[in-house]
Amino acid sequence: MSVEFYYASGSPYAWRVWLALEYKSATYEQHVLSFDAGDLETPTFAKLNPRQKVPVLKDGKFVLTESSAIVEYVEERWPQVPRLFSLDVQQRARQRQLIREIDGYIAPAVEHLAEAVIYAPPEQRTEAAIGAAIAALQTELSRWEKAFGGEYLAGDPSAADFTLYPFIELVQRFAKRVPNTPADLLGPTLTAWAARMTALQVVQKTWPPHWK
Repeated sequence: MSVEFYYASGSPYAWRVWLALEYKSATYEQHVLSFDAGDLETPTFAKLNPRQKVPVLKDGKFVLTESSAIVEYVEERWPQVPRLFSLDVQQRARQRQLIREIDGYIAPAVEHLAEAVIYAPPEQRTEAAIGAAIAALQTELSRWEKAFGGEYLAGDPSAADFTLYPFIELVQRFAKRVPNTPADLLGPTLTAWAARMTALQVVQKTWPPHWK
């Protein structure tokens, strides 16, 4: 039964799934789609995901969307080590909690910054709007200084780390585009963690193609 993974470069949601697949040494076929070319708007892709978003995982006739659900499926579909979720029930619960916090708080703050920096019409791309987005993001990021249970979020590198990391890399890319971005935007703990993550082989292997 063949497994197909639909991905678009730059999507933090698709990247987390790619990280999970590679971390588990899964066997799959990758389909790289282009936002600019309108690949997600085709009738063919809409049949896979009517919401026309990536990622999508197709395992034979079974089609799954929504990145957090796909990551959980990857863990169970390829149960071999290394694990994406801890065997310890409490640590596993903590990892799932962190994933929900990332999706519920980090992701909207990053998307708000992206809107202010890139996607807003030029007349709305003001210093005030960008400054407000950066301030809101920095407030949220500061909460994560105490979220770590060691070198990674909760034990060994896990689904929680692979969920957070793509957003943090987006933040760092956006920061380079915005003058006067606070040098300590991430904070010392997140900065050190991001460097450890970047050094991982699985991160280097899955680096977004258009970022190279």
